[in-house]
Amino acid sequence: MEQFLCIELLLGKEKVKKLRDATVTIIGVGAVGSYAAEALARAGVGKLRLVDFDKIKPSNLNRHILALRSTIGKPKAALAEERIHDINPSCHVEALEVFAAVETIDRVLDNKPDLVIDAIDSLNPKSQVLKACYEKGIRVISSMGAATRVEPFSIKAGDLMDTKCCPLAKRLRIKLKKEGVGRGIHCVYSDELRNLEAVDTAPAVSEDDYDRGRKRTKLGSLPTITGIFGLTVAHRAIEILCGGFKKTAPVLKRTI
Repeated sequence: MEQFLCIELLLGKEKVKKLRDATVTIIGVGAVGSYAAEALARAGVGKLRLVDFDKIKPSNLNRHILALRSTIGKPKAALAEERIHDINPSCHVEALEVFAAVETIDRVLDNKPDLVIDAIDSLNPKSQVLKACYEKGIRVISSMGAATRVEPFSIKAGDLMDTKCCPLAKRLRIKLKKEGVGRGIHCVYSDELRNLEAVDTAPAVSEDDYDRGRKRTKLGSLPTITGIFGLTVAHRAIEILCGGFKKTAPVLKRTI
């Protein structure tokens, strides 16, 4: 298929087929998750389940690939499904407009996907999803906090238990360890020291801004950093799903 020719030229037919046969569940199709979904669709992943209960808001316009003036008020999951079908009509997409929580987790993880991408931005549902994936033996890549970050070269990937300088990752580690969750959760995070002034002066958002959950602090963010987070998550997902990238030796120039 011509659409995936460049990927085939780089990775080979066998790996392209692995991507086509893969099933990925993306939980949270926001600023990070929408970029991850976009990249996986363009990479030729065959089945995507998109889980998000939220709708596009004006404040999403600075960083959300699905956020346009024309999409404000529309469900994120449905918008992502429509966009993916326009990119790759052969991709089977299921949009679930539900909140990922204990009572919905079995539905969200139904049929055991090959990989789960966790792009949830609040602690409790995030920890519930990661715990469920750990217990069910489902591979997962989790995105940590991208807000308040400005340094793209501080973005790293590794095991959740090895992260540093990320308050969300620290809280997750503590919470998950108490529940018997150990190593094996891959994550993308930033080890940049946070701008504490930006955090301390951030306003609390009322529940009217969210369909459910407690009041949360609204933190500043850049379109570049959230996009890089999402694309890094997708890159790691592609690498896992296709069985790894072939490492090539550097080409050395002859010296006279």
